[in-house]
Amino acid sequence: MAYRGGHENDYDGGHNMQDLPPGSGREYHLPPQDEGVDEAGQSLLRDPHAPASYESHLGTGETPGRPVSAYSLSESYAPGAGARTPVPGETAFASGYSNELDSDAGGFGYGNRPPSTVDADESWTRRQQPGNQGGGLKRYATRKIKLTQGSVLSIDYPVPSAIKNAVQPKYRDVEGGSEEFMKMRYTAATCDPNDFTLKNGYDLRPRMYNRHTELLIAITYYNEDKVLLSRTLHGVMQNIRDIVNLKKSTFWNKGGPAWQKIVVCLVFDGIEKTDKAVLDVLATVGIYQDGVVKKDVDGKETLAHIFEYTSQLSVTPNQQLIRPVDDGPSTLPPVQFIFCLKQKNSKKINSHRWLFNAFGRILNPEVCILIDAGTKPSPRSLLALWEGFYNDKDLGGACGEIHAMLGKGGKKLFNPLVAVQNFEYKISNILDKPLESSFGYVSVLPGAFSAYRFRAIMGRPLEQYFHGDHTLSKILGKKGIDGMNIFKKNMFLAEDRILCFELVAKAGQKWHLSYIKAAKGETDVPEGAAEFISQRRRWLNGSFAASLYSLMHFGRMYKSGHNIIRMFFFHVQLIYNVLQVMFTWFSLGSYYLTTTVIMDLVGTAVTSDDPDVARSGWPFGDTATPIVNALLKYIYLAFVILQFILALGNRPKGSKYTYIASFVVFGLIQSYILVLSMYLVVQAFKKPIGEQISLDSGEDFVASFFGGTNAAGVILVALVTIYGLNFIASFMYLDPWHMFTSFPHYLVLMSTYINILMVYAFNNWHDVSWGTKGSDSSEALPSAHVTKGEKDEAVVEEIDKPQEDIDSQFESTVKRALEPFKEAPENEKPDIEDSYKSFRTGLVVSWLFSNTFLIIVITSDNFNSFGIGKTASARTASYFSFLLYSTAVLSLVRFFGFLWFLGRTGIMCCFARR
Repeated sequence: MAYRGGHENDYDGGHNMQDLPPGSGREYHLPPQDEGVDEAGQSLLRDPHAPASYESHLGTGETPGRPVSAYSLSESYAPGAGARTPVPGETAFASGYSNELDSDAGGFGYGNRPPSTVDADESWTRRQQPGNQGGGLKRYATRKIKLTQGSVLSIDYPVPSAIKNAVQPKYRDVEGGSEEFMKMRYTAATCDPNDFTLKNGYDLRPRMYNRHTELLIAITYYNEDKVLLSRTLHGVMQNIRDIVNLKKSTFWNKGGPAWQKIVVCLVFDGIEKTDKAVLDVLATVGIYQDGVVKKDVDGKETLAHIFEYTSQLSVTPNQQLIRPVDDGPSTLPPVQFIFCLKQKNSKKINSHRWLFNAFGRILNPEVCILIDAGTKPSPRSLLALWEGFYNDKDLGGACGEIHAMLGKGGKKLFNPLVAVQNFEYKISNILDKPLESSFGYVSVLPGAFSAYRFRAIMGRPLEQYFHGDHTLSKILGKKGIDGMNIFKKNMFLAEDRILCFELVAKAGQKWHLSYIKAAKGETDVPEGAAEFISQRRRWLNGSFAASLYSLMHFGRMYKSGHNIIRMFFFHVQLIYNVLQVMFTWFSLGSYYLTTTVIMDLVGTAVTSDDPDVARSGWPFGDTATPIVNALLKYIYLAFVILQFILALGNRPKGSKYTYIASFVVFGLIQSYILVLSMYLVVQAFKKPIGEQISLDSGEDFVASFFGGTNAAGVILVALVTIYGLNFIASFMYLDPWHMFTSFPHYLVLMSTYINILMVYAFNNWHDVSWGTKGSDSSEALPSAHVTKGEKDEAVVEEIDKPQEDIDSQFESTVKRALEPFKEAPENEKPDIEDSYKSFRTGLVVSWLFSNTFLIIVITSDNFNSFGIGKTASARTASYFSFLLYSTAVLSLVRFFGFLWFLGRTGIMCCFARR
């Protein structure tokens, strides 16, 4: 096979490929499951492939066994070039994903270098100018690049010698990849993602090489630092190594090497927001180069800069460069990279449109895995996700377990906010996701770590999903984002839920969604109150709107191809979701009622001749306890009102300390309520259970347990459903530690989820940021000017740098990439959104008044004549019985769903294929 890459033979930059050999049938061996930086990550000061007598990359001494150039990653940073010699043992990296290394271990020694006075963005902009590294454009020879179909600019650039020399000879020579491993391909996409097609002259290397793409792994990036990006990218490459090294596989070891069936696609949302240190990391790996991007082609603006390269290099979160040193199982295989750098920030949905509509349609993968930058996939997690699709032909989407990053030794658990989120993630993965997976419809597959079958989401699911892309607003008109009301705009804050519903409800199809326990991803969680509140505003508003959307459009399920059994469970899930929405809506009033009623039950003295009934006010006595309780009620109400004031007029980061104080106050009141609740439990069981619950007959048991005057039955139900099921399920899941390290924090702070997070979310319902900002960085980029060639063809004149200059520039790039990371101070500009406030006001008023009305109806004696309870006390008892038993039923449903999921997973594991 030969391909030109959009160029003819008489133009440089064309791809002249030899026929690719068939699959080599090599045997791969199962690697040890390391948990840290690979053993392949030996010091850059030592190269096992280069002879010891070699001294210069200019050719003195013996020539090393490397083609093209005698320049390698090791030799270019050898002692004498400014690097220190490592001490014995320093080059041996320990196993483990979370290895902590000295940031200077690579031998670069940046500690004494004075800090640069040039801004990183400004420095990056300078490096993009032609000839900026070597004295101007005139120094270099030029070459003429023919435009494909007269409009598509696609150029091959030589990679630094150190990068191509790092490729193992068995790949470089056997594949005949004079282009794949020797040159990076750059394409300036001046079209919309929908127009990125073969017909319009665009193409991608995996298709050019006639390779089938089974797995497309997408990493979406906004503005994360190089540590977060490296954490994700290195974890992905280690997972690809796990797949390549499979020994017993009926799929991956057939039809060519496994690595050729996997493509990693990085989509960056805008040049301006991109951390330029991240680009240095990518340049070190080989999938990016400075001075390549063009802001326009013949006056037509470039929308995306697309780089392609196949690399065996990786950079760890500790800024250590990992390269192949031998054929051992710990060596990283080649990975096919596509790097899409969007010129302007246009949001995550647009990034997914580039992924699915542009790259997906050309590569036609079987499975697409979506990962957010900063999420680290655990060993073999990507394989576990893929196996779910391979073993279930009707599986349309799946997600893995996302858990919070807790730091070394779990030190972050000392932060109550981190502990609360850790418990929330764990219980969601143990009870909620298994229940929904048992039904067949997981309401949300987290965009941070999920997967979809590509042909399942094609058609209506993606069409509906991309209605939230503002770049399509002019094309879609009223169906686009500009024609949406505020409710629909909030719905697209949780766009993942829209895609999930559309996939399951796809007409004539029977796709279902699943949760895969074996796939795990680790992610950072907000550690400050302001960041936590801002994150949950988007989550709560988006999920609430999307939940209502799925309930209102449930009728579309009848047009799908699901069988009657699946439809029955969808109806059960519908009832479950309706109850959840109702409880969510009235949670503000319910929580206040719970707090005040428990205070009154314990704090009010009861006089009676019956010693079992008589009691004094606790814990401060008959006189002081009612006063303390009344004061706490007023403080509670005052801080709830304060949340409305803050939410309506302040941003979380502008009122950080006020919000921290609110968390503390609500936490203290909740702690007091927990103490009172324990006192009630002790009082309830002072009288023997046998005297409170009759076992004479089934009828007597039910009457005494659920309807008796004693509280033992009610207390037992509460203890089992609120505490017991969580403990039982966690132990059965073989992951109980969060119940000891995080559950107490959750009990103390759970009221803040309603009183702070939900109040802020609903009061900022109008805050939907869809506008995009132009990139000042892109304005300074060079343009590609089209001229006429010898045959009256459209060509672009491009400088042709000598290899020595490319290698020299690469040294500076590597040094920048491997510098110890320094966290930049936050400098966030105010973001004020004034539209849709009338809708927000109506929503908040409805929510507030409905909850207030509920409280008044339950607690006021003025409603005695309406026939809804003889007294306020009777209504309170009835309401709490309803709350308690409803919560118990929902908890049991979750638990039974968990049991079904656990049993099914255990059985299916015995029959899984690879």
